[in-house]
Amino acid sequence: MSRLLVFQHVAAEPLGTLDRLIRGRGHRTKFVNFERQPDAAPCIDRYSGLIVLGGPMNVDDKAQRAHLLTEMRTIEAALYQGKPVLGICLGAQLLAHVLGAPIRRQREAEIGWYEVTTTDAGRSDSVIAPLGAGAPLFQWHNYAFEVPGQAQHLAQSAGCAGQAFRYGTNAYGFQFHLEANQALIERWLATPAYRAELCAAGLPHGADAIRATTAREVAAMEQRAELVFGEFLDLVGRPLRRICLGSR
Repeated sequence: MSRLLVFQHVAAEPLGTLDRLIRGRGHRTKFVNFERQPDAAPCIDRYSGLIVLGGPMNVDDKAQRAHLLTEMRTIEAALYQGKPVLGICLGAQLLAHVLGAPIRRQREAEIGWYEVTTTDAGRSDSVIAPLGAGAPLFQWHNYAFEVPGQAQHLAQSAGCAGQAFRYGTNAYGFQFHLEANQALIERWLATPAYRAELCAAGLPHGADAIRATTAREVAAMEQRAELVFGEFLDLVGRPLRRICLGSR
């Protein structure tokens, strides 16, 4: 039975729909919650893959949040070992940063539903292909990554070119929250810090508009998520070299 290492940053950003899919595949998960264990020092050696979830902090916070450096070292080790890696939102930014790409604050935040279109490479990629030419996907971010130079650019939106990329054959960064379901989106809209972030963003839509769009779009996104995540989970469990990188 394969084991997945999962990095979580805050309780409000769990695996979402991914949890059911991972359990359904029979994978075991080991969570490292850096909000509760900021000094944790996980090693990827015993795991078949790595998932790094989102969070309200940013890559620039690494001086104040040493766990971000720990996470980047673990991502680097997973890449070296050739193990499947999935970064979501902050996780994608950490993956991109490890690969040498800059992370920058957006001119306008993306919070809510945005049309994401796939590139030619995205439409032919086995993991992203279920999105077709594009789809409305849920977002919540103020920062975004540039696509690393050695990676395949898979998806973009009108306001954010870096929506998805693949490095090698099995490392993926998703800026969008494909794991979100209606309950998770409502949780974010009801969380004071997240609600304040939405108000401060000055977007033309607010919480009520997001709820209305969620009611229309979330079921279709969940169906796409099952296919996309299913393809990613198909990559998990290959026999790989063992190495654990120390601090540098």
